[in-house]
Amino acid sequence: MKFSLLGKATLLVDDNPVMRKAIREMLYALDADQVSEADSGQAAIMAMTKTRFDVVLCDYNLGPGKNGQQVLEEARFRRLIDYRCVFVMISAEQSTAAVLGAMEGKPDEYLTKPFNAQQLISRLSRNFARKDFLAPVERAIDKGNLPLAIQQCDHLLAQNDKKMHLNLLKLRAELAISVGDFDKARAIYQEVLHQRELSWARIGLGVIDFQNNNIEQAIAGFRSLMAENPMLMECYDWLGKAYEALDQYGDVENVMHQALELSPQSILRQKKLAETADKNGNLETAEKAYKNVVKLGKHSVHRSSADYAGLARLYARSNAGTQALQVLEEMRKEYANQPEADLRASALEIEVFKALGNEDAADKALQRTVQLAGLLGNKAPRELQLEVVKACFQNDQHGKAEEILYDLIKYHIDDDAFLNAVRKMQSDIGLHNHSEILIQKTKQALIAANNRGVALYKQGKFKEALDLFEQAIVNLPDNKTIILNMLKIMIHDLKANDFDEEKNRRTKALFKKAKQVGVDPHKLGILQIEYAKLLHAHSERI
Repeated sequence: MKFSLLGKATLLVDDNPVMRKAIREMLYALDADQVSEADSGQAAIMAMTKTRFDVVLCDYNLGPGKNGQQVLEEARFRRLIDYRCVFVMISAEQSTAAVLGAMEGKPDEYLTKPFNAQQLISRLSRNFARKDFLAPVERAIDKGNLPLAIQQCDHLLAQNDKKMHLNLLKLRAELAISVGDFDKARAIYQEVLHQRELSWARIGLGVIDFQNNNIEQAIAGFRSLMAENPMLMECYDWLGKAYEALDQYGDVENVMHQALELSPQSILRQKKLAETADKNGNLETAEKAYKNVVKLGKHSVHRSSADYAGLARLYARSNAGTQALQVLEEMRKEYANQPEADLRASALEIEVFKALGNEDAADKALQRTVQLAGLLGNKAPRELQLEVVKACFQNDQHGKAEEILYDLIKYHIDDDAFLNAVRKMQSDIGLHNHSEILIQKTKQALIAANNRGVALYKQGKFKEALDLFEQAIVNLPDNKTIILNMLKIMIHDLKANDFDEEKNRRTKALFKKAKQVGVDPHKLGILQIEYAKLLHAHSERI
């Protein structure tokens, strides 16, 4: 049967009108009747905000502005394309950096110019066949229903389609990791490797070791795989995470260096290198990386005012106050009318103006910082709030500092890494153990509330336990421990008593809240599977 694009919305992105015409003719030969064109990355994004495309053919090098990788990143980040869309990256460049850059976003296909109609047909037909086959699984993933995705994946595996078998096994293992079923994932990867040597299966085993806290074993696996295939960019990222878990920041910096030598256009790796080199005191490396981040961020969905702030802070620490102020001025222009950027700039200006001996300007910056912090409240990122706390403590605004710090500790009491950042900030400014009493008091209150709730639950007093946790959530709205335990009780209540739609609605809302606050997806996944089984049993009864 002839492959056809009839009825499929297609977007062609290329800054060269001659190339667009040549590809358009190929598309018309495939019965394409809904072809849109864009001559730049920004035009492509605009087109995708208006139309849900089935096919996107995007050149990597689009001239000034966004490149193809950045188009794909933004389209996925903003959910402008979904699991049904076939995204084909096209490039005429042959260098390692260009090819890896084009492949970083994992497009569905990669085509090298020049190509002919038959090559295009082959790639498109293959991907539509794969996507059609996997649609039930991908649809469930897209909706966040991982238990259903696993069920659909197992159903397709039972059909024993040889062409799709490896695709399914890879997806099934990834789903198992997502819900914390590491034994299942390991069994799949080992089964695959018993038949064929595939890098994704070996990376998967390393990821499982990492998640199980077997960090040294994970490092050995990633390093071995990279030695055999240094172009596996995903390996560098996982190896960096593993070294970071051991606080080996020198090794993190070296790994990011190696990765960026191969693929320098990755803004997220440049950020990691900048932050890590800054932490290691390698200021020259950090400065270069921060500058790369700012440059790449001009056209990236991952741009942030924090990137400018990082560079300005580096200059401030290097006694280059004038350069720091120039960066902050540029940041204000780039992020005009954005209070978060204004707050970042004001908080840094206090330190810079003081270093330059301009006390009046420093006082004005302090007043603006306190005002903006009050307006933004908890909407400001927590690391920025911590910067404000530091600035307030250093400039005799202890009342405001304590007010912000109280909420930060209260809302993030079960995040030990963040609490350590609080402790470090205070030690850096000579306030050793200043908040330790508040931290311990808040922790004890959390533990006491949690223990009382669990005790009531074990006594079979589900309503009393739920009421207690409901009150705890009012006091600690984003506390992951409370949310997780409340979910366990609600699911048990639904299982032990008559199925109640109001309780079911509250359970769904709590799952949504758990995802928003960043509850461990593996712990959440296990509860999701249990909840899915409960819903399935209920549907069979009615």
